Amino acid sequence: MQIITKSQDETYKFGKDLASHFRGGDILLLIGELGAGKTTLMKGLAAGFGVENEVTSPTFTLMNHYKTQQTIIKNLVHIDTYRLKDEYELKDIGVEDYLCEPDSLCVIEWPEKIVGLLKNKKTFNITIEHLGENKRKITMV
Repeated sequence: MQIITKSQDETYKFGKDLASHFRGGDILLLIGELGAGKTTLMKGLAAGFGVENEVTSPTFTLMNHYKTQQTIIKNLVHIDTYRLKDEYELKDIGVEDYLCEPDSLCVIEWPEKIVGLLKNKKTFNITIEHLGENKRKITMV
């Protein structure tokens, strides 16, 4: 699936619409350079799950946990590994409590830093590319 968005609002809406495509235990990998729109897409995804808290980038906290309004996917876990040296730092903060859990969806930015943790897990890749100031190409595999 591929889509072109022409504004932050369109990227947000795409994320919101995407929420219905995932099941508990899935892992969504967000790939894109700094400022590509990964957090904007995540905010839309959270809205699609009925998250009422403000969604912020976990660049410094490494992992943000949000309760959803869903009955099956109850936890939306947003992970940002940009500042990590290796996957062991993420293990130390309890990420394995959420990866592949049937009531959780994990969304991971910069997943290339934790390849070992993702081995043999059901993942979906979303790549976001800059095409202009507000224009983005979003590809889901």
